[in-house]
Amino acid sequence: MNYMERYEFWCNADLPADVKAELAAIREDAEELKGRFGSDLQFGTAGMRGIMGAGSNRLNRYTVRRAAQGMAAWLASTDLPKKAAIGYDSRHNSQLFAEVCAVAFAEAGIETWLYDRLAPTPMLSFAVRQLGCGCGIVISASHNAGAYNGVKCYGPDGCQMTDEPAAIVTEKISTIPFFVPETKSFYAYMAEGLISYIGQDLWEKYYETVLNEAVDPEMLKAAGLNIVYTPLCGTGMEPVHAVLGKLGVNITTVECQAKPDGDFKTCEYPNPETDAALNESYKVARTAPCDVILGTDPDADRVAIAVPDGKGGFVKLSGNELGFMLLDYVLKARTAKNDIPEGAITVRSIVSSPLADRIAAHYGVTMKAVLTGFKYIGGEILELENKGEEYKFMFGFEESCGYLKGTYARDKDAIVASMLVCELAASLKNQGKNILDALEDVYKKYGFYLAHVQSIELTGADAMEKAAKMMADLRAQVPASIGGAAVTGVRDYKASVAKNLATGEEAVINLPKSNVLEFLLGDKGSVIARPSGTEPKVKFYYTAVGETKEAAKALLDAMVAQMSV
Repeated sequence: MNYMERYEFWCNADLPADVKAELAAIREDAEELKGRFGSDLQFGTAGMRGIMGAGSNRLNRYTVRRAAQGMAAWLASTDLPKKAAIGYDSRHNSQLFAEVCAVAFAEAGIETWLYDRLAPTPMLSFAVRQLGCGCGIVISASHNAGAYNGVKCYGPDGCQMTDEPAAIVTEKISTIPFFVPETKSFYAYMAEGLISYIGQDLWEKYYETVLNEAVDPEMLKAAGLNIVYTPLCGTGMEPVHAVLGKLGVNITTVECQAKPDGDFKTCEYPNPETDAALNESYKVARTAPCDVILGTDPDADRVAIAVPDGKGGFVKLSGNELGFMLLDYVLKARTAKNDIPEGAITVRSIVSSPLADRIAAHYGVTMKAVLTGFKYIGGEILELENKGEEYKFMFGFEESCGYLKGTYARDKDAIVASMLVCELAASLKNQGKNILDALEDVYKKYGFYLAHVQSIELTGADAMEKAAKMMADLRAQVPASIGGAAVTGVRDYKASVAKNLATGEEAVINLPKSNVLEFLLGDKGSVIARPSGTEPKVKFYYTAVGETKEAAKALLDAMVAQMSV
């Protein structure tokens, strides 16, 4: 069907009056019709994410129901337990969509547990494992703007769904017609016992498990640490207060962002990677006692921090900087306790700072680099778990503000990361230092590795084709130098080949194939290009290395300028 045929199909369906009115209002808007009906919203390894509204290319109860029905059909075809867990965040329609998914599972005879209130994404991962489920769903669009929502899908290990099962779910969805009526209501299935709420006991078990990941909780209790905290109108408020409160942290909450708000009125783009996400926190921290500003994104799987600079302002750490600071803290503290097992590993994504490799090596720990996506970090944990060696996992992180210590969940967890931030800050406060002092010490010790992420957004009906051409051109025309530093090697993760340009020698990259290209600049750094799989954009990840911070910054600026032409 073309977009008008899809539109008319929806208009002729037996839909509620408010949906009919929404459809009628756009009848004369060709661009809106193409946007809403030009295709079906795609299901991928991360599930589905999109703008909410009526239409086949929008997130609504009908597209969500088909996705859940596809998940249920996939689960029914496997030998996995016929059980599912569902969580949801503070966005508009999140609870509704969660209940729609629960009904779709119950119709397939799948026993389903649903959080009875807002819960962070890592708590869903935890619930899948604790309840012995075959799959799980979180209704969230993570850090996207308020117009968006999404369906994040999880496998039985608590990791986000991998390529193979996602492909089967996609095939199942394609066979399911729109607008199949629900056989019974959500509450009817609850009365029958096929749908149940997750009780407070699992919340408490999660808190206990996170607290067990503390490295030195008694030190934290004695420090008198003061933080300013924002949940960015999302799910972090309850668990962050519960965990940090038990450890004696003094918390000043950013009140205008404390309550759930799907409009995110005080933070239009609730992404802790951006400095603007903490603007309201800066206002509060200028008058409240503050050692650290801490912000979690709406589904509380990512966390960012800023630190007073001693001059009345604040310095926000990048996701990379916080990642390798937490890595250094965990490994240093466990080394002091002689508590690092033989064969211990840490894990980072390939686009995260290689400075972390030097830190891990200093403590005699292996650093593994995996593809972007926390499911690949979770996959490393699963590999250890299958050998009975999950205790060897020390820490994992992504530059996009995602961190995990422990194996209780298989997704990034802002709650455990918030606790570790407080431990780090408290340990430094007890030494008369702060996090900025320690960051400078790390750079001086391991090298000035400066990083920058650039997102090039493409426009027009052929935007995705433009992104593909950009990657093809980079492969065909490898630059001789970037920012004045010679390109010494190329890693093509799509071809699974790493090539030394000086010798012509090639080596196999032992990672799943992915449309990622990396230019190596010897000991000066690297540039990685990675297109989005769902949006018309290409991201460039820069790492510049210098003997001084000024030299690294000059190289970084030159690299970005050249690649931006």
